[in-house]
Amino acid sequence: MSTLAWFASFSLAVWVWLLLGRGFFWRTDQRLPRRAARAREERGRWPGVVVVVPARDEAEVLPLSLPSLLAQDYPGPASVVLVDDGSTDGTGRLAAGLAERHGGLPLSVVSPGEPEPGWTGKLWALRHGMALARARGPEFLLLTDADIAHAPDSLRRLVEAALDDDRDLVSQMARLRVASFWERLVVPAFVYFFAQLYPFRWINAARPRATAAAGGCVLLRTEAAVAAGVPDSIRAALIDDVTLARAVRAAGGRVWLGLADGVDSVRPYPGLGELWRMVARSAYAQLRYSPVVLVGTVLGLGLVYLVPPGACVAGLAAGGAAAAWAGGAAWAVMAGTYLPMLRHYRRPWWTAPLLPFTAFLYLLMTVDSAVRHHRGRGGAWKGRTHAGNGAAAGGEFASRHGE
Repeated sequence: MSTLAWFASFSLAVWVWLLLGRGFFWRTDQRLPRRAARAREERGRWPGVVVVVPARDEAEVLPLSLPSLLAQDYPGPASVVLVDDGSTDGTGRLAAGLAERHGGLPLSVVSPGEPEPGWTGKLWALRHGMALARARGPEFLLLTDADIAHAPDSLRRLVEAALDDDRDLVSQMARLRVASFWERLVVPAFVYFFAQLYPFRWINAARPRATAAAGGCVLLRTEAAVAAGVPDSIRAALIDDVTLARAVRAAGGRVWLGLADGVDSVRPYPGLGELWRMVARSAYAQLRYSPVVLVGTVLGLGLVYLVPPGACVAGLAAGGAAAAWAGGAAWAVMAGTYLPMLRHYRRPWWTAPLLPFTAFLYLLMTVDSAVRHHRGRGGAWKGRTHAGNGAAAGGEFASRHGE
């Protein structure tokens, strides 16, 4: 066997292990259950909830997202706190105007001022929003981004899941927008890679083997937040959602994460540049700012995602049957595991073989993230640059959505 055939065979072995031994990460069945109307009516008292929305320069998306929160049909006491994090586009005034126009849940708009040293902007905003919310005595807090639109029953279903399964944190991976060419190419792969890194079944198991959350939609029991000391205990984290879930679990809390139905991001990423900046902002933080881990990640991505199609094409061109067979088989397994995520995003099946190209883009974005960090521009988002803290951020290769 040639050297290329050996590499292709090893890649095939890795894909067989990923297929069977990585918590069935490729499946998309981890969802909130839909309960019967009678079961909901018989619940009795519903706990109080305060929705906390950190927002910085979100005037473009608020008209599409905030009315959906105000229109929640939650049966218990609920209100919304929007934290205007130093916006320069009139976000706070717009939010107040939307509440006056649409009605629904009561809305409070607060402005905490610039972050103190050691805080990221989003967590600084959450600190003030959560403090105001806790003063109202709710049993739960819903932490959701300003670009997330919720179906009318979203809050009800989150609370039901937390109560029925006795969870302290229930999070949903919002369905991201896939309107432009680059969104269609990059976004499904983003969620696929995240699930591969943090298999949802492992997170949700009785004996969890992984911990993560999706920051766009996190229902958090107030007692669990206090026990975990959040957000103060994670104030420097760029990957705040994963770090939040770890803090809650470390304090004895139970965590659940799944794909969302009726929780959608309305933020547009029309070009590759916008998506590139979103990924590069935090990819190196996932690697704990380690050059050694970066090199290992690049080599690993190359072996797992780039060797199979390369070996298949080279083997066919040069008459190397072993390389072509092993590379083609690994490529087929890769594409097969990608199909459920493509169906979730309503993308055609024939785009599955393009996953190696998208993985190559993510590899370049990760390297660029490291370059930006060493040039002092790591963590840049909406006019702020956060130096980051590898210990606080934690994690491996994945990128986050939003600040």
